[in-house]
Formats: sequence, C-alpha cells, structure tokens
Amino acid sequence: MEKKGKHKITVSEFFEKWNTVIVFCVIVIIASLLTTNFMQVQNLTNLLKQNAGIGIIAMGMLLVILTGGIDLSVGSIVGVGNVIFAFMMQTHSLGYSIGVTLLVGAACGAISGYFVAYRNLQPFVVTLSVMTVARGYAYIICKGASISIKHPDFLAFGYGTFLGIPKQTYLMILIFLLIWFVLRYTTYGRIVTAIGSNEEAVRLSGIRSRIYKFSVYVVSGLFAATAAILNSSRTGVGSPLTGDGFELDAIAITVIGGVSLNGGKGTAGRVLIGVFVIGMIGNIMNLTKVSAYTQQVVKGLIILCAVFMQTLQKKSRA
Repeated sequence: MEKKGKHKITVSEFFEKWNTVIVFCVIVIIASLLTTNFMQVQNLTNLLKQNAGIGIIAMGMLLVILTGGIDLSVGSIVGVGNVIFAFMMQTHSLGYSIGVTLLVGAACGAISGYFVAYRNLQPFVVTLSVMTVARGYAYIICKGASISIKHPDFLAFGYGTFLGIPKQTYLMILIFLLIWFVLRYTTYGRIVTAIGSNEEAVRLSGIRSRIYKFSVYVVSGLFAATAAILNSSRTGVGSPLTGDGFELDAIAITVIGGVSLNGGKGTAGRVLIGVFVIGMIGNIMNLTKVSAYTQQVVKGLIILCAVFMQTLQKKSRA
C-alpha cells in the first residue's frame, strides 16, 4: 500500500478506514444488478425520503454511543411523539404542536440521562424502561387507534421536493452538518468522545462528565421527536406503532458506520453513509419482495457481523 510519511498503510488499516465506503459501493452495485427499479429517480427519491427520519435518529444515537451508552427508547419516542403531534394538531397550531412534541422527546431523553448520568444505572436497563413506558403512553393517548392529520401545508412538506430532493432530506443533512461540526471542532464534541474512551480520566481532569452524559440523551430524545414530526408529514397520521424497530435500525447504522459500541470512537460522516447502507439494504429487500420478518433477521445479522469485524480489527491492532 501507499506510504504515509514513513509509515506503510497495511491492507487491514486501509479497510478499517474505508470499509463503510467500500460496503456502500458494493451495495449500490448489487442493488443495480438485482433490480432495474433501484436506480430509477422515483425509487431514489423515496429512499431519501424514507431514511431522513432514521438518519436524524442515528446522529443522536452516535452521541450516546460515543459516551459508552446506548438508547433503546428512540423508537418508542418516535411513536409517542407521532401520536402527541397528531393529537395536538386537532386543536392547536402547527408551531405549538411541534414545540410540544419536541419538548416531550427532550423530556424522555432527560429521564434516561438523569438515571444514567446521576444515578449510575445501566443505559440498557434505563432506556429499555423508557422505551416501554413511552410506547404504552402512546397507546393510552390514542386508545390504540390512528389519528389523522389534516394540514395541507404540513403534509405538502412531507411529500414536497426542492431541486428534485425531498425537503425532509435537507433537514437530515443540516443536522448531520451540525453534529459533524460539534464533534470535529468544539470542546463539547471532544469531551463527549473522551468520556467514552476514559470517563475517569475526564472526571479527574476537573470536567463534570455527568452533565455531558445527561445532555447526549436529551439530544437523542430531541432528534427522535424530530423524526416523529417528519414521519407525521410523510404519512399524515399519528399511530402508536410508528417507530417500531427504529432503535435496531439506528444501532445497525452506527455499527455499520464504524462506531465502537464501547464508546470513544465514531464520526458523523461514516454514520451518514451507514444510513444509506441500511436504507439501501431495506430498499433492495422491499423491491425483491422479501418479507418484513426476514428483513428483521437480516438487520440483526448485519449488527452481529459488524461487531464481529470490529473485534477482529481490535485483535489485529493488539
């Protein structure tokens, strides 16, 4: 391989650096060969539109995992946010409904963050509890039935495009750029990453690590609520089933994007590529009429394989 200064880049190092991009290119080639519908403009537009919400959620999941945590509640926050937004839209303005939904999402994240950061409970257990409560509350609000949303301008945003690109995609890109900038150029981003690498060292340096751990769960909940609003604009209904399995998708995306589940390693750029890798895999299976149950099996195997590859890379560096 090429030299970088006096250091030769090995094949394993090259693959570790570019594996997400390589996988992305391979998936595009495979998709193009399997079905002629994949490269059609309508399908690509739908692909962007359908993955805008999960892309936003993945950016919040990235922050959480960088600290060494996990957030299993994001799918249920999407569900309860979707229902609350639709419910509020029956009697309140669009701006008020959006504000309340975002506040609920942030509050759910704050509950998780409090127990993880200040009560030292395991993130898996805490977010699993919030996941269950949020989903149950969604059913209570709507009594198990979907709520229709009748707001032409809002629904037009969900289906609308600008320069041929869905409007929802622009919001996802904006949030991606925000997280990319925060992680690369701000003290906050460096501390969040450092907490995942060695929280004790961060604490001993005089930094209040708890507030940072608390904040990433709030951001994750806020982003999940944002995804709920985007989903509402695309479907036109509020349903308690919305967001089911999104936590699995978000985790798969981050792992495919090279984020270490142990924390301390990950970039927004590779996670964004991971969004489209997972999105394309789902799109291919839909186009080839693979059942939803089989798709869940495939996604689970993808996570397992990606984690296994990370383990192999760690052993090769040791």
